[in-house]
Amino acid sequence: MLLTRHLDANAALVALIQPLATRDGFVPTRLPGVHVLRASCDVARGPQIYEPSLMIIAQGSKVAYLGARTLEYGAGNYLIQALPVPFECETFAMADAPLLGISIAIDRALLGELVLAMGLASGRNTPAQTPESMSSAVLDDSMRGCVERLLHCLHDPLECQVMGQARLRELLFVALRGPQVDVLRALVEQQGQFARIAASLSHLHAHFTEPLNVETLASCANMSTSTFHEHFKRSTLLSPVQYLKRLRLLKAQQLLLSEGLGVAQVAHRVGYQSTSQFSREYKRYFERNPGDEREA
Repeated sequence: MLLTRHLDANAALVALIQPLATRDGFVPTRLPGVHVLRASCDVARGPQIYEPSLMIIAQGSKVAYLGARTLEYGAGNYLIQALPVPFECETFAMADAPLLGISIAIDRALLGELVLAMGLASGRNTPAQTPESMSSAVLDDSMRGCVERLLHCLHDPLECQVMGQARLRELLFVALRGPQVDVLRALVEQQGQFARIAASLSHLHAHFTEPLNVETLASCANMSTSTFHEHFKRSTLLSPVQYLKRLRLLKAQQLLLSEGLGVAQVAHRVGYQSTSQFSREYKRYFERNPGDEREA
């Protein structure tokens, strides 16, 4: 009986997402920061990066690989991406049953407001270990109901305009009452190292085309350079230099696929001074030449 109810609930989500997912990939909606996604076939394991977000899959499934960890998330789970950490992702879908989902960006200002209003900012012990930058949680009835109301809202321009932000607020509120409350709370604890690394990553994403200045990043995190290095690597599994390189290459891939620019143009756009160095590093990371990206 419980399984049947969940299947029916997933069918409702699929019916709401399908008209909005007009093409494969991430499709923007009427609400900024909210995208629906579709994949009409399996997508082999490959490098990926998501902005901090909640990702709910209604049909099909994905597997994320981050370091030694493997995270499966499909119709019964949702993914919490707390930090924009490069990882590898594999997608499972069929032409007659494509992968369908919705991605909601985590608004840190709204999250901080809710943490304060819910009394989560004090009186709780901060976990000793660094929270996982990526984790999955069960899609329970409360979260499923929030997602369904958000999707209904996206179909109605007036409701979206008037109630859209309230639907996003409700969804974050429910997430903060779920099993992943600690990682979400850690994102906005100003004195916590996790939130400080998040601040440095925001700066890095805004200035990734510029030469890396570790001292500036450490300053954004309000840490000494050595302490920053330690916590950055613990949170992202990469050094700042490694992270910047992967971020530039992933941004380059997006440009090659979406804008049809030449290899030299893309290399310059993402901060490389040498096209040949860019091509070498691109091939090493993606196992193909940048000029072959569209065909692949």
